[in-house]
Amino acid sequence: MIDNTHFDILNVIETHGTYQPEKPAICCGEITRLWRDLKQNINKVANFLKKIGVNKGDNVALLVDNRPEILELIFGIVKMGACVVPLSGLLTKEQITVLVNNSDAKLFIVDNELLNLVTSDLSQFKNIDEGKLLFLGGELDCWEKISCEEKDYGFEYNCKPDDNFNIIYSSGTTGVPKGIVQTHRARSHWATSNAIEMSFNSECKSLTTTALYSNGTWLMMLPTLFVGGTLYVMTGFDPKAFVDLVHRERITHTFLVPPQFSAILSLENLEKDNFSSLKTILSAGSPLRLDVRENILTSMSENLFELYGFSEGFATMLKPRDLKKKFGSVGTPVLGFEIKIIDEKGIECSPNVAGEIAGYGAGMMKEYYSEVELTNSLIWTDNRGRSFIKSGDIGSLDEDGFLTILDRKKDMIISGGLNVFPVDIEEVVGKHPDIIDVTVIGVPHEKWGETCVALIIPNDGVEIDCDEIKKWSNEKLAKHQRLYQVETREEFPRNALGKVLKRVLREPYWSQ
Repeated sequence: MIDNTHFDILNVIETHGTYQPEKPAICCGEITRLWRDLKQNINKVANFLKKIGVNKGDNVALLVDNRPEILELIFGIVKMGACVVPLSGLLTKEQITVLVNNSDAKLFIVDNELLNLVTSDLSQFKNIDEGKLLFLGGELDCWEKISCEEKDYGFEYNCKPDDNFNIIYSSGTTGVPKGIVQTHRARSHWATSNAIEMSFNSECKSLTTTALYSNGTWLMMLPTLFVGGTLYVMTGFDPKAFVDLVHRERITHTFLVPPQFSAILSLENLEKDNFSSLKTILSAGSPLRLDVRENILTSMSENLFELYGFSEGFATMLKPRDLKKKFGSVGTPVLGFEIKIIDEKGIECSPNVAGEIAGYGAGMMKEYYSEVELTNSLIWTDNRGRSFIKSGDIGSLDEDGFLTILDRKKDMIISGGLNVFPVDIEEVVGKHPDIIDVTVIGVPHEKWGETCVALIIPNDGVEIDCDEIKKWSNEKLAKHQRLYQVETREEFPRNALGKVLKRVLREPYWSQ
C-alpha cells in the first residue's frame, strides 16, 4: 500500500534548505539566515529539545521578541513533535504565569530582554522548574548550546495531520484564557491558501511589521516560508523605516494594521513610487476607515487586500479587483473556507438577511485547549453534518456571496489591531476598594482606532479621583489593555436580566 502522505510545511521548509541553500530565508536588521542555515538551525533545535527530555506531544511555551531565533525555535519545537505556545510580550507577569500554567507547558524559553515578565518564584508554575526554564541571550544563553549541537540534520519526523502544531491565546486574561489549538493540517492550509490568494511565490520578498508571536503576523510568515521566498523582519515598527525598507529591498508583500497605515500616511513627502514593488499590501486586525482606505489607494498602492478573520478558524478577503464594486464588504471566503449566516434558531439565512456568521474549512481550530464545553458552544452543524464554528459576529451575505459585518463580536475592543476583551479589564478595575461596579467600552481613537474607557460606579459616600483610578489600573494591565479614560456613572442601563447594555453606553461616543 502507498503511504497516506501529507503536504506538511515542515517537510517543505526542509526541501527549500536542500535545493536553494544559498538563498536568503530571513533578514532581520543586520542578520541574514540563508535557507541552509534555517534548515540546519531548525534541526539543531529539534535535536537539542529531544536531548533535554522534551517528548512528542509536550507543549513548549515561548516568550521571545522579533529575531530570527524565534522562527527557528517555533519550527524546531514543532519538528520534534511538540506543540509551540507563543506568548505575547505585551502581557503582565501575572498573565504570563497564568498562560504557561493553562497550557501545561513542560518547557519555557524566555528572551533575556523579557525577563521582567517572568516571575522569579518558579513555584508559581505547575511544570516549570530551573531545568525547564531556558534563556535566549544573556549569560545563560541556550542558543549557544543549540548552535553547538552536532546534529544539524533531521530525525524520524512522524507528525500526523491532526497532531497539535500550536496553541495561540486569543487574549492574555485574568479570567479564563482561551488557547486556540491548531493542527499541522490547519497550518499547512493557512500557508497554502494565503499563498494562492495573495500570489506568493519563490521570488517574493515579504515584510513583517508586527510581533512574530501573533497569529496575524503568520499571514505573511507562513506563506513566505512555504513557497521558499525571503522574509524580512522588523524588530519594531517605525513608519519612515518601513517606507525606506520597502523601497530599498523592493518588498513585494507586507501586512499592516490600521494604526500603522495611519502613521505611514501622516509622513511628509510620501511618494507612491516608494511602494511600486508591492504586489500585495494586506490590512487585517480591525476594519479600515473608508477615508484611510482611500488614502492608501491614492498614496501607497492599489494592491490592497483586506482580511476579516476569526482566529478560531475562518476568514474572508476583499481583493483589489473588488474594492470599488464591493466597497462596504469584507469580501468572500478565503480559499478552502465556507461561510454561512444563521439565525437565533440555527437556521441558515437567505441572502441580505442578518444573522450570526459561522465558518467551515481546513484551517479551523481543533479546540480550545482543555475547554470542552467552551469548544462545543461554538459548533453549529449544517444539514450535511459538518461542524461550523460560530463567530459571535453579526453579518449578511449578498447575492454574490460577499460578506458585510453589521455588528461587532460581542463587546470586544480592537485597539491598534489587537483584540482587547473588556471583561479582562473589568476584572482588574473592579478590585479597587472604592468601586462598586465597572464596565469597560471601546471609544474612537485617532491613532489606535479604538481605545478603552472604564465607566465606574463608586461606593456610597466615596470621593473618586478618576486619574488615580486610571493610574492604579494601568499599573496592573497589559500595554494594549490600558485605560485611556475613567468616568463615573450613577447607574448603568441594563436589560431585564440585569446585563449592562454596552451598546447604549458606546453610542454617544461613536455618534460624535
